[in-house]
Amino acid sequence: MSEALCLTRVRIQSGTRTLIDSLDLTIGEGECATVMGPTGAGKSALLAWIAGTLDPGFRGRGRVSIGGDEIATLPPERRRIGIQFADDLLFPHLDVAGNLAFALPPGIRGRDARRAIAERLLREAGLDGLGDRDPEALSGAQRAKVALMRTLAAEPRALLLDDPFGKLDPQLRADLRRFVFEQAALRGLPTLLVTRDAADARAAGGAVIMLSGDAVSAAPAPAVVAPEAAVEARSRVRWA
Repeated sequence: MSEALCLTRVRIQSGTRTLIDSLDLTIGEGECATVMGPTGAGKSALLAWIAGTLDPGFRGRGRVSIGGDEIATLPPERRRIGIQFADDLLFPHLDVAGNLAFALPPGIRGRDARRAIAERLLREAGLDGLGDRDPEALSGAQRAKVALMRTLAAEPRALLLDDPFGKLDPQLRADLRRFVFEQAALRGLPTLLVTRDAADARAAGGAVIMLSGDAVSAAPAPAVVAPEAAVEARSRVRWA
């Protein structure tokens, strides 16, 4: 069965305000869709709802499934959803390999076995030989790669990206973006990206969900467009 991530009639509310209504979206294996919109439109809230970590100030409903398995009623730790933020959130008390080993499934037993897998993941990221380093000794781009590989070490079935490139300069942004999308595609992970940068959406290559952020509308309907259309729309609207 395909490991597609499917959202069905998703609704996100903040108080009496409806941020997202009747969102239907299917993301296939290795594909990346993008959510764009102004601040407060519900982009990050949507990711949090999918991951099962939605703030109590919001309400979400609808269906979310991976490979046909409904996960909306499961606790976050059982959903097998990986999420990446702009901040790398590496553990300062562990070395680089220790950060990766920490995320490995509990079924992988033995310190040596877990360390070996962590070192392999570092090699895949082009970070061979850095396992014994303190995270603070790495560059920002290296830390971002380690953070992604730690997320992937947990063997998620889907990947959520909450503006993970937002704090990087243009060149590093393009390099990390390419790396993240390649790793997700290599593992066949359906991926959902939140960003305000149309270049990110174009690089992702999948459908783009444009949220209106219209606080007046009782039920703003998200529009799904092609990446090229997102680039044109982004050039006409200045988002905060």
